[in-house]
Amino acid sequence: MTTDLDTIGHELTLALGRRIERQRRSSRRLRVAALAVAAAGAFSAAALASGIAGDLGLDPTKWAVLGGGSVDGGRGEYVHAARLEDGSNSTFLVEHDASLPRYQAFLLHERTLTAAQSTSPVPVRVEPGALCSPDELARAERVALATLEAGFPTGTPANATKVVVDAATAAAFGETPCRGLEYAGEQARLVYAGAQPQSMLMPGAR
Repeated sequence: MTTDLDTIGHELTLALGRRIERQRRSSRRLRVAALAVAAAGAFSAAALASGIAGDLGLDPTKWAVLGGGSVDGGRGEYVHAARLEDGSNSTFLVEHDASLPRYQAFLLHERTLTAAQSTSPVPVRVEPGALCSPDELARAERVALATLEAGFPTGTPANATKVVVDAATAAAFGETPCRGLEYAGEQARLVYAGAQPQSMLMPGAR
C-alpha cells in the first residue's frame, strides 16, 4: 500500500491556508491538523478531505469515521477515520483557539492531541519529554524560523520544509527534548509559507 505523502501534505496545507483565511476575516481562527498514525509497521498520512462539512465533518465518500471526541467543552475536537481508498487510518483535530493567548492555544492542542492519542484505534507515536514551557516553545519557533530563513525562499509550502525543520528543532534541544517541538515547527512553517499570520507564533518568537 503506497500513499503519496507529498501530494497529501500539499493538499492539507492548501486547505488549511484557505480555512484559516476564511476564519481570520471573522476574527475566529480554526486550527485543523491531521496526525499520521502507524499501522502494521508502516506510516500513513492524512489528507484533508475536500468535502469537510462544518468544523469536523468528513466526506463519507472518502472517509469512514471510526470514533472521536472533544475536550474543553468542544473547544478541541478530534475524529478517527479510515481512508476508503487505501484503508489507512488518520486522526483529524480541530481547535477553536482564536481568543486564546498563544501558549494557551498550545496547551489546548496538547489536551486535544492527548485525548485523540488515548483513543486511537491504532498505535501512534508520542513525542518524548515533558511539555514545553513557554520559553522552550518560543525558542523552538525561533530555531524553526531561522532554519527556514537560511534554507528556503519565503512562501515555501509548509509540507516541503517539515523534515528539515523537525530535524533542526530536535537537534537544538539535543538529549533534553520537550513535547511540543513538532507543534512549534508546524507553526513556524505555516507562518513562513504565508498560510497564517505571525500573530500565531509565541510572542518571544516574532
